[in-house]
Amino acid sequence: MSLRDALLVFAGGVLAGFANTVAGGGSLLSFPLLVALGLPPLDANVTNTVGIVPAALGGVLGYRRELGGQRQRLINLLPFAVGGAALGAILLLTTPAHVFTRVVPVLIVVACVVLLAQPWLARVLEARQRSRSSLLRGGIFVAAVYGGYFGAAVSVLVLAVLAVAIDDALQRLNALKVPLAGTMNLVSGIAFAFLAPVHWGFVVVLAPATLLGGRLGATAARRVPDQPLRLVVVLLGLAAAVWLEVTR
Repeated sequence: MSLRDALLVFAGGVLAGFANTVAGGGSLLSFPLLVALGLPPLDANVTNTVGIVPAALGGVLGYRRELGGQRQRLINLLPFAVGGAALGAILLLTTPAHVFTRVVPVLIVVACVVLLAQPWLARVLEARQRSRSSLLRGGIFVAAVYGGYFGAAVSVLVLAVLAVAIDDALQRLNALKVPLAGTMNLVSGIAFAFLAPVHWGFVVVLAPATLLGGRLGATAARRVPDQPLRLVVVLLGLAAAVWLEVTR
């Protein structure tokens, strides 16, 4: 990896970690970047998953205040996040690489649509007034399966599930989303570290960058409008989906 590539990966990692905490969808920045730098889509996916794990730690550090009083919620949901992510990782590891290459443009488009619809979902779902434990646990499990397989915009899906099932301030739910999505990435990342073609040179650069970005994102989320960032991520994600479809 050249110095130019390392600088690009570091910058992309900071932006991905920042986006993940503020709006979600950070992997729509870092995953296409790794592909553009020459990694096959499957290799880029598993490398990105491992490299973006520290972003959650940065987000948790920045969201300590909003996470106060939510320990039991997190404990109750972690088994579903772990189980779903493990299943998603198994699906990725046991299906041929060409299957992933074929479906990844579709997954990116789905992630972009969900990310773009997040403000509308928040307005519609914030009016829900009672907790729905079965929907909450099932939704987290399904989101985790998706996250273990691909991961882009999984934090958006997690936030949507939380907003449907829990009556609480959206900022607190956004904070709860961070360790849940981070756990999904961690579980699949551990599996990929031992069983998948992770490019560790990229991880060494990406990991500290996403940690920094996640920490900055938690601070900015309280005061920076996320709509411009969301639009940039969506446009880049759609461009990446078109490029991957044309070049595969």
